[in-house]
Parts: sequence; structure tokens; C-alpha cells
Amino acid sequence: MRIIDKGQGIPVVLVPGIQGRWEYFGPTVEALSRSHRVITFSLCDEPGWRPSGDQRPGLDRFVDQIDAALAESGLERAVICGISFGGLVALRFAASRPDRTTALVLASVPGPGWHLRRSHRRYVRFPWLSTPLFLTGVPGRLRGEIAAAIPDPVERRGFTRGLLGLLLKAPLSPSRMAARARLIDGVDNAAECARIAAPTLLVMGEPELDHVVSVGGTNEYAPLIPGSLVVTLDRTGHLGCITRPVAFAEAIGGFLKSAGVASRSGEHAA
Repeated sequence: MRIIDKGQGIPVVLVPGIQGRWEYFGPTVEALSRSHRVITFSLCDEPGWRPSGDQRPGLDRFVDQIDAALAESGLERAVICGISFGGLVALRFAASRPDRTTALVLASVPGPGWHLRRSHRRYVRFPWLSTPLFLTGVPGRLRGEIAAAIPDPVERRGFTRGLLGLLLKAPLSPSRMAARARLIDGVDNAAECARIAAPTLLVMGEPELDHVVSVGGTNEYAPLIPGSLVVTLDRTGHLGCITRPVAFAEAIGGFLKSAGVASRSGEHAA
């Protein structure tokens, strides 16, 4: 497994979203690494990852991957930050490994008991056949959010070109993305929420700009996770961690400081 390890400070493990590739969160890694040590990776069902033993089924295989990343990085514990699909992995990790979780950050996470929409079920059933139709709809779904987050047209075109370049450099797998979506369809994680002992931050965008998951669904974790804090990034939707990475990193940094995590940074080394 290739581990991306960048920066110094409080360790933050960044779990990618349904894309599965860490490269799509490059701006997030860059911004966070200015004041934190960021550990990230592509998900373990991507090519190139070889498990050391038998893989557990479902989301548990990704939980085990966080364990492996911590061990390979020489860390006993860290802040676990999951984005979208990765948030459900981070949630399960924090619930089952409280001693390894310094704090938990869930960004734009599908709500408890999230279900695939009818149109999504068609994509998931025939991922390769549905990919052209899905991709043609992406610009329309994301145009408003990107324009709000990046008002300068020159900067916005550069951001869009960067995403298109990533599709060539780190191609997405419709079949693997579909398999991940099936894993979280209807998962009831309310019991896991009740077991979260670490300070928890919920990060979401503005409801009218997130056309991927319901912001209201993400907000449903607030009463389920004791003492959790909710932060809304303005001018963002689902992509706030990459369209406004500095604001995202500042939100996490401020949360960790207020939770007293910064003063305990020496506890992270194994």
C-alpha cells in the first residue's frame, strides 16, 4: 500500500471518498499539511494494495486499512478524517477503536440509513454502461458549487482543467465505485454513533450547493454523536474540502485547538 505522508504536527488520517483515489484530494492534503501531518492513501480495493492477511468483508476492510496505515506510519493514534464515503469508514473506525482515535472529522457524509436513489440504482447495476450518462450530468450538478466557491473565472478554469487532468492521471473505476455505493446502501450506523468517544466535527456545505448527498442527512449525526460540533463552510457544497481547502483545513485546526487536541500531540507517536 502506498502511503502519502506529508507535513508535521498532529497526525490526521484522511480517508478518501467514493472515488477511491487519494489524488482527488490533493488540495486538501496540501492545505492540511501546512499545520498537520497528513497520512492518506487510495482505498484498499484499488489496484496495488496487498492485504497482509484475510480481508474482512464490507466496510471493515477499509477500517483495517486505517490500522495498517497507522502501523506503517509509526503511529499509535491519530485524528481520523473521512470525506463522504470515507466518512462512514472513519465513523466505524472511531466506534470500534476509540483508543486509536484522537478526534473524528466527518465531511459531507451520507446520513444515517442513507439509500441509493432510483437513478443511482441504475448506475450501480450497470456501472460501465451508465458511465457516459453519469459523466455528462456531472458538469450541471457541480457548476453552481464550483462557481460559488471559486468566483474568479481564470482560477475556476484552472481548477476544472486540474480535475480533467486527474481523470487521465488517476482514472476512476465505475465498477469499484458502484461496489462501494452498494456497501453503504441502507447501512444503519446509529449504534456506532453512540459508541463514539472522541471529539467529533461534522463539516458540511450549504444545502442548496450540495447535489451529491443531503446536507440535512449529514446534520442528522449531530444528535447521535455525543458532543459533536457542526461547521458549515459557506460558498461550498459537497466539494468544499477541495474547492475551499484552506477554509476546510482552518475549520479542522480550530476544532482541534478548541478540543484541546493540540496540547496532546505528543501522545500520537507509537
